[in-house]
Amino acid sequence: MICTIQRKTTKHQIDLSKPLDISIPLRAAKDNVNAWYLEEPKIEPVRADDWVGSVKEGGDVNFNNIFFNPHSHGTHTECVGHITEEVHSINENLKQFFFHAELVTVVPEKKGENDYIISKKQLQHSIGNKKREAIVIRTLPNFEEKRQRQYSHTNPPYIEEEAAIYLREKGIKHLLIDLPSVDKEKDGGELLAHNAFWNTAGDIRMDATITEFIYVANAIEDGAYYVNIQIAPFENDASPSKPVLYKIMK
Repeated sequence: MICTIQRKTTKHQIDLSKPLDISIPLRAAKDNVNAWYLEEPKIEPVRADDWVGSVKEGGDVNFNNIFFNPHSHGTHTECVGHITEEVHSINENLKQFFFHAELVTVVPEKKGENDYIISKKQLQHSIGNKKREAIVIRTLPNFEEKRQRQYSHTNPPYIEEEAAIYLREKGIKHLLIDLPSVDKEKDGGELLAHNAFWNTAGDIRMDATITEFIYVANAIEDGAYYVNIQIAPFENDASPSKPVLYKIMK
């Protein structure tokens, strides 16, 4: 199924039958990807009196409760409500779902004794003069183990404040990354990259989003794509999400 997308005076074609899913699924398992010091998610049948929501256990339907945290347990997309006192919902603020994107791969740079960062210089080199609505950042090394990694207390790499400012000033509205956060795990609540990207000190970018915990397979080449950011309609600062890339054919 070939789709033609017109952006101003430029036309792009994508094949909707060839999606590249870059989300990490949520599973009720101890090796489900995890961060922020929580236990694994739970998916379990409802039990009420003598009725159970499990066909395997004799029920007429499967009827599960799901207990999880979108920030801890898999791919999620968040809005500025993640860091503001005023409540803002991702469902209210994300109103478009297809964006012209650039996939880039970076090796985080060492900073100080124990930190690794994605720097402004790296992103400038990767993006150059390209005009994009979204950026998808894949970090190296990029092992399949990322899909099950337990990140709590590991001080993962993060985006430096200057790099987040650079993305904002480039006009990038949607930032997708294969890490649990764009900020340092333990930063005393500063959240420098979050604040810089959403411009909380100025004209807040209500329509900008950050998607964390993606996984981009090594077989997917760097370059231009369209990204479809699919969310569940949660009235919450963040929602589980399923970003999908489509290679631009021409």
